[in-house]
Amino acid sequence: MQSTANATWTGDLKSGKGIVSAANAAFANVPYTFAKRFEGAPGAGTTPEELIGAAHSACFAMASSAELSKAGFTPTQLDVKATVTLELVDGKQTVSKSHLELTAQVPGIDDAKFQELVAGAKAGCPISRLLKAEITLDAKLA
Repeated sequence: MQSTANATWTGDLKSGKGIVSAANAAFANVPYTFAKRFEGAPGAGTTPEELIGAAHSACFAMASSAELSKAGFTPTQLDVKATVTLELVDGKQTVSKSHLELTAQVPGIDDAKFQELVAGAKAGCPISRLLKAEITLDAKLA
């Protein structure tokens, strides 16, 4: 299985601009800029870190569903937010953390079993395994 996305950048780093698209047209020509990424500028567009957060939250939701289902629990809803931190490490911009927040509706499960299963999903999620960053989790049943 391979997935493809592409980006185009024009201009220098600070005043240039780019667009990012998914090959399957799930999103197309989404703008990104230095100001949005490093200065928090308002307006339309995204950042690479936001896209990593989207990928991590989606992957973790699926991994959690799989772990819960394997244990005999069918989730009715899993809401995941991923907050990705970009900061200077050894003088270089680095994605250093991804913090996952999960709110779940899982009939018939107790909190201890829930925490055990979603911790396994956090560790086993392919995007978690990709990132060389600290990954933390706050999970709660709704």
